[in-house]
Amino acid sequence: MRRARPKTIIHVITRLSLGGSAMNTLDSAAAAARAGYRTVVVAGPANGENGTQGSNERRGYELESVSGLTRSPSPLRDLLALGQLFQLFRRYRPDIVHTHTSKAGFLGRMAAFLAGVPVVIHTSHGHVFYGYYGREMTALFVTLERFAARLTDYLVFLTDGEAEEHRELGIGRPESYVTIPSGIDLEALRARAPSRDGARRSLGWLTESGIVLRLVPVKGFDLLVRAMPEILRAEPATRLVLVGDGPERRSLETLAARLGIEERVIFTGTSNEVSIYLAAADVLVAPSRNEGQGRVLVEAMSLGLAVVGTRVGGIPSVLRDGECGVLVPPESPEELARAVVTLLRDGDLRRSYGAEAVRQSERFSLKVMESELLALYRRASAEKAIEKPSRAELLGR
Repeated sequence: MRRARPKTIIHVITRLSLGGSAMNTLDSAAAAARAGYRTVVVAGPANGENGTQGSNERRGYELESVSGLTRSPSPLRDLLALGQLFQLFRRYRPDIVHTHTSKAGFLGRMAAFLAGVPVVIHTSHGHVFYGYYGREMTALFVTLERFAARLTDYLVFLTDGEAEEHRELGIGRPESYVTIPSGIDLEALRARAPSRDGARRSLGWLTESGIVLRLVPVKGFDLLVRAMPEILRAEPATRLVLVGDGPERRSLETLAARLGIEERVIFTGTSNEVSIYLAAADVLVAPSRNEGQGRVLVEAMSLGLAVVGTRVGGIPSVLRDGECGVLVPPESPEELARAVVTLLRDGDLRRSYGAEAVRQSERFSLKVMESELLALYRRASAEKAIEKPSRAELLGR
């Protein structure tokens, strides 16, 4: 008697770079592989930013590279990627295609539709509807997302706030919306993190009374640098530590020098392990202009760190104002400075927020994500066994 082939899931993402969307994609693939699915991760060609962030063989999924799938827009490369994805889907005959991020999401869903893939799921990991482009380009992206949503069985959002933004823009059917967090292995993070004193000793920060931490590259760091002079006037011992690297680094260094605060702004460069900086910090600041969820917020909260964040995207769904941190309006260095100074000066408030932050972070654990994601895969597969309108019929609506 022939054994039935295992169900196949293909994840599609443009880049496997160090970042939340890639980490979420690979964690999702690993969870599906452990659950018995044949799992394939498809990404653009490896480059200086790409890496599988751990052994894909050890985690149980296969890895495929699509040469045409690059981040920068290019009609010829995009058409090539569409054809390559179509051929790949025809070869693997997946039961589910799960796309991630904007460009891979559009091309992957188009190819899945053309290849007749039974179930198509998309996770946006934030969006490009503000904070990135001008009005005309933004309108184009909204139009493309509305079209692609018609080819999608389920739209997965990292937070309810992100889902609401899509609903307001008329993208997709609300009944297809599912909120699943970008889960983090909180137990492993806490096990890796040193004690506060140990972290400060190893970094040489024992004499510093106030440390503000921001991870890059995420949008909005220029706002935090602009807030630093006011913070330093109130709390002169404060350091701003920027962990990571990116194309904005040079302009940020120039800005810090122009403001006369270059000695108080520390650039660490790329780091694969940020837990030591989180453990040493007093406050994490997330001045983002656009954010799907903000994994670093959850990481900081899980280690008992008070957080200052902006009211954009999914941040208010993660950071509950007045419970585990402070929300401020976007594009406001003055409000950022005021919130940071309040927390630096009030140790009791920081500790109170930090204790609640640990509890709140459990909503975004890897276990929660895996459970909800696998439940979605099972539900989507079961629903396909019931007679439903085809995507071609949905396109005509």
